[in-house]
Amino acid sequence: MKAVLFTEKDAPISVQDVPLSKSSSDEILVALSSSSLNHRDLWISKGQYAKIAYPVIPGSDGSGTIAESSSSQFPIGMNVIINPNIDWGENNAVQSSKYSILGMPSQGTMAEFIYIPSDRIHCIPSHLSMEQAAALPLAGLTAFRAVKMKGAIQKGDTVLITGIGGGVALMALQFAIALGAQVYVSSSDPVKIEKAKKLGAIDGVLYSQPNWHQTLMQLCPHGFDCIIDSAGGEHWNTLTHIAKPGGKIVFYGATKGSVPEFILQRVFWKQLTICGSTMGSDAEFEYMLDFIQQNQIIPIIDSIFSLDNAADAFTHMESGNQFGKIVLQHS
Repeated sequence: MKAVLFTEKDAPISVQDVPLSKSSSDEILVALSSSSLNHRDLWISKGQYAKIAYPVIPGSDGSGTIAESSSSQFPIGMNVIINPNIDWGENNAVQSSKYSILGMPSQGTMAEFIYIPSDRIHCIPSHLSMEQAAALPLAGLTAFRAVKMKGAIQKGDTVLITGIGGGVALMALQFAIALGAQVYVSSSDPVKIEKAKKLGAIDGVLYSQPNWHQTLMQLCPHGFDCIIDSAGGEHWNTLTHIAKPGGKIVFYGATKGSVPEFILQRVFWKQLTICGSTMGSDAEFEYMLDFIQQNQIIPIIDSIFSLDNAADAFTHMESGNQFGKIVLQHS
């Protein structure tokens, strides 16, 4: 079968013919129609991820059609979406020590076919296309846990989502709006802020500008009930400043690194709750699909590339210019 293959650190991204492997007799064969990129895939290609084992077929997100199955629940021809969790475990609060994500070390979704256990397969929400479904799993699950489960965002809450434009941040925006929150955003790109406003954000600020937090406080004078962040770094002390007393900061990444000279006193004096979050449990994946169906949420797609042009898709992701998910369309 044809698949994207990472052969070693920083090697050119190539599409090659590779053998299709099956791990156990109860796995179901899915003919993949679409997959999508995550920054996780880019970091794996650059050797910037834990326990990398090359060669690897990347990809955590995928949609397709059942091509081989002995299960009456998943008949041949059924359109499905894949849950990328592997061995989350029984505790919804935290993943198990065996936890991993589809796409490394296991074969990922950037291929023509994949064998997958039946408990990783779900029906696609009826209003979504194959491409839209492929844009959903990893970003959607990460955002849903951060917004709904950890942030506990409710109608009327004031919410700030930083770094708008990426897949998780945009899904967080859509989930928070569906929950009735008043959402503000930040970005380094004014075009992305305007696009976010068209999706329902009230307003946004350029975090690249000096005193950006003062602009935010003019827009939302009482501060924010919940802040969703993935950057960390030097701006984190600013987030604790603009959070409302008794508010929450939920973070699912640290792309800007650790927080220098973190002001702990502000956290306890303002009674802030700080929540770390990543991915989500299998139960939350099903809950997310139901929520998306009920609210008719459609993931934002930035662009679609063919599987053969996967290298161009990764170049586009590395540029940081995307607004939404980058999808690969398979033949």
